[in-house]
Amino acid sequence: MEWKMKMIRKMTIPELTQRQRRAEQENDNLSHSLLFQCAELVLPWLTPTELATISITCKTLFLISKSISTRRSSDASRNFENLPIPCINSVDHQLYPCFFYTPSSFSSSQFPQRQSWGSSSAADPNSLSRLGVESVSLVDESGEGVGGCGCERCGDGCPCLRFDGLVEDVVNECGPSCGCGELECGNRLTQRGVSVRLKILKDRRKGWCLYSAQSIPRGQFICEYAGELLTTNEARKRQQKYDKLSSGGGFSSALLVVREHLPSRKACLRLNIDATRIGNIARFINHSCDGGNLSTVLIRSSGALLPRLCFFASKDIKEDEELTFSYGGVRLRSNGSPCFCGSFCCFGWLPSEQT
Repeated sequence: MEWKMKMIRKMTIPELTQRQRRAEQENDNLSHSLLFQCAELVLPWLTPTELATISITCKTLFLISKSISTRRSSDASRNFENLPIPCINSVDHQLYPCFFYTPSSFSSSQFPQRQSWGSSSAADPNSLSRLGVESVSLVDESGEGVGGCGCERCGDGCPCLRFDGLVEDVVNECGPSCGCGELECGNRLTQRGVSVRLKILKDRRKGWCLYSAQSIPRGQFICEYAGELLTTNEARKRQQKYDKLSSGGGFSSALLVVREHLPSRKACLRLNIDATRIGNIARFINHSCDGGNLSTVLIRSSGALLPRLCFFASKDIKEDEELTFSYGGVRLRSNGSPCFCGSFCCFGWLPSEQT
């Protein structure tokens, strides 16, 4: 039997070093890939302060944090609205205002403690966008929704359009108890989200402000004032807390109280919406002593327990014009805030009253 000897060539030191380098490079690529995937999942849940802290740990996290901040400033609505709403700041280094976004009002108990923002993937459309009218619906004893229409396609004859005579200056729309399709129904104007291009700009004195990014015709729906729905007692407690915080400067609250007066004027229904921590773009609409270019309208949806406060253009609005409305004419509080609306009839102080 003939044995064939195989020649085994010994690796030289340079070849061994090159092979080790390739293996180390592959391990580094794998580690960076895993780090990137994990970071893309976790970092969008961090606050701006937490994001800034983790960005200094390594180059990869710095680049990912920078991308997240860029995506955040490109759309304050976190993909919940039909159109992106960018944040533009030429005043200081704050890239974007930090708050939780909701396209419609809801009970505070429904909201999670954190919200993803700036992820490379789109927001989950089921996470928040369905928390609005449907979350506070009227039901009968059997648990079925009440008060809706049975129209297949709603027109002028839709019973939801009837004025019920209970409250003045209220517009009625179809709601969760109606048989009409949500997308096909022509009587759900304010339930489809923002349909005009807007942007958020930083002002040196007023802070963040909402501006038009296109020409807007008179009568156009702008947005709903969305936030946490509070009881009157909770609203008063929060206002006291906000007053203490604002006395030190650098804090601004967005607690809005809406009073729905009955025709008799002897009673009113009260709606407390707090957009300070959780809200939508309406929280950036500032006051103007001349009445502004927006009007507020209460919208009642058939079968819904509570009305919604919505903004409409009260006049033709030019592109790059700030959107404003009047907070009211009551000035009872001695610790009010100065007004910087700049209108010819500015009173010098923001309207305020005891909550």
